[in-house]
Amino acid sequence: MSENTIDQQFVEYVVKSLVGNPDDVIVERTVDEKGVLLLLTVNPEDLGRVIGKRGATAQSLRTLLRALGTKQEARFNLKIVDNGEPKPEREDKNGDAGSAWASSPSSTSDADDASDESTEAKVDATEETEESAVERTRRELEDLDDLDV
Repeated sequence: MSENTIDQQFVEYVVKSLVGNPDDVIVERTVDEKGVLLLLTVNPEDLGRVIGKRGATAQSLRTLLRALGTKQEARFNLKIVDNGEPKPEREDKNGDAGSAWASSPSSTSDADDASDESTEAKVDATEETEESAVERTRRELEDLDDLDV
């Protein structure tokens, strides 16, 4: 880690503190005319932790890196690499992998049928509401076209 620059060390330290597999964290550094680009690669299981909800964690990391860049008089950019490996399936509380809702087709009941019908009715009602909203909007626009401005 001593051969890495301060920016690589910083990103590596913060990300290793966040993830569950710190040994899989790799920070590559390239320099070009736009500044310094740091490519961050993590285990696919930890990608969500590094990105955070709506990218909040990644944005915070970029902000801190920008502050470090101000001190170092350099422009740093951070790119989080998605290595494309599929995430392993999570196990539910029973230890079964996959969906907890999985069931065979023969196990449906009358309650399930009633539930399906009510869901279809809600979808139809939503479509009717959307159509009436569209019609109302069109009428309002036509009324506005009639105005002399």
